[in-house]
Amino acid sequence: MARYLLTWEFGGGLGHAGRLRPLAIELLRRGHQVDLVLRDLVHTQALLADLPVRRFQAPVWLHQTKGLPQPTISLTEILLGNGYLQPDTLRGQVAGWRAILQATGADAVVADYAPTATLAARLEGRPVATIGIGFSLPPDLRPLPPFRIWEPVDQARVTRFEAQALASINTVLTEGGGAPLAGVADLLRGDRPLLCTWPELDHYQRGLLPAGEAYLGPTILPAAGEAPVWPEGHGPKVFAYLRAAHPEHAAVLQALDQAGCCTLVYMPEVVSGLRPPVLSPRLRYAGGPVHLGQALPACQLLVSHGGEATLAQAFLAGKPCLLLPLQAEQFLMALRAEATGAALNAASRSRPTPYGVLIRQMIDDVRHSEAAQALAQRHADFDATRQTQALADAFEALLPQPPAG
Repeated sequence: MARYLLTWEFGGGLGHAGRLRPLAIELLRRGHQVDLVLRDLVHTQALLADLPVRRFQAPVWLHQTKGLPQPTISLTEILLGNGYLQPDTLRGQVAGWRAILQATGADAVVADYAPTATLAARLEGRPVATIGIGFSLPPDLRPLPPFRIWEPVDQARVTRFEAQALASINTVLTEGGGAPLAGVADLLRGDRPLLCTWPELDHYQRGLLPAGEAYLGPTILPAAGEAPVWPEGHGPKVFAYLRAAHPEHAAVLQALDQAGCCTLVYMPEVVSGLRPPVLSPRLRYAGGPVHLGQALPACQLLVSHGGEATLAQAFLAGKPCLLLPLQAEQFLMALRAEATGAALNAASRSRPTPYGVLIRQMIDDVRHSEAAQALAQRHADFDATRQTQALADAFEALLPQPPAG
C-alpha cells in the first residue's frame, strides 16, 4: 500500500478536480491511501464530498504580479504571473507544499497543472506523475513554445522569460539541495508525463510522441445530470452550454431562436438565479447540469465555449460543434477542433460575428456532421474506465514494487 497526493494548483473550472476524482476512486480500490490538495475547496465540494479522503487547500499565489507584458503568450509567463518572477516570491509557496507533503507522508505525487507541487516534491525526494490536457502538459522543448500561435511572437521575449523563470526555479531547488532543471518544461512534465487528450485536440499539435509516451484520451466523467427536456417544435435540436461571461451569449441565443432551432440551454448563472437573457418558446433553460449522455445523441448541434471534456463527448457522439471560446486555452482548442472539420470557431470570424450564418452552416452542411462522425468512429474504442486503470498503473510504477511471492 502507498500514499498518493493528488494535486491541482493552476486553472479554473471543475475539469481538474473531475480528472482527479476517478483516479482517487481507483487508487482507493487498489488499497492505497489518497489525499487531495485542491485550488478550490468550495466549488468542488459537491463533486468530491463522497470520497473518503482528506482534502487540503493548495498553496496558491494570491497577489498581483506587475510588469509582465499582456496578453500572456506562454505557460512560462503564466508561471511568472503566479509567483515565479523572483525566488523570494516562490519560496513561500514551495514551503507550503513541502509542509503538506511532510504532513501527509505522501510516497508519490500526481500533479494536475500543479508545478509548484512538483517543485516541492523534487525537494522532498518524491516522484511525480503529471496529468492533463495538451495545454498544461507541454512538449519537452527549451524554451517552452508560445501558445498564441495566431499572432506574431517576439522570440526574444520567449527566451528572456524562460531564463527568468528557470532562474527562480533553480535557485529554490539548489538552496534546498535539489538538482537544477534544464528547462521550464522539466517542471511542468514531472517524472512521468501522462497526456490526457487525443492527437486532434492537442493544443501543441506535437504529433508523434517520444518513446514511452502516448495519447491517453480525454477525461470523461460518468454521465450525470438532469434528463434533457427539449422545447416543443419541429426545428433542429441544439444543446447550448453557455456562460454569462461571454459578451455575446444573448446574441447567440437570439440567432438560435431566429434559425428556428429548439434549443436546450444550460447556463450556470441562470441556474443560480440570473434572469434568462432571451425568452422564447423555442428556448428552454435547464434547472441544473444536463445529462450529456442523453442530450447529445438527440441533438444536431452543440454550442459551447470549447472545454475539452464537453467537446470530446460531443465528438464521441458524432455531433458537430459551434465554439465560442472565452480565453486563450479555449481559443486554441477551438482552432484544433475546427481543423478536424467537425467544429467552427466563432471567435476567428470577422466582427460582428454572423451567428445566424454559422448556425445554419453547422446544421445544413453535412460535411461537419460527417467529420464529427468520422471522429466518433476513429475513437470508438476509447473507454474511460480503461484510461483510469492505465493512469493508476502508471502511478504505481513510480514506486518500487515489492518482490514477487
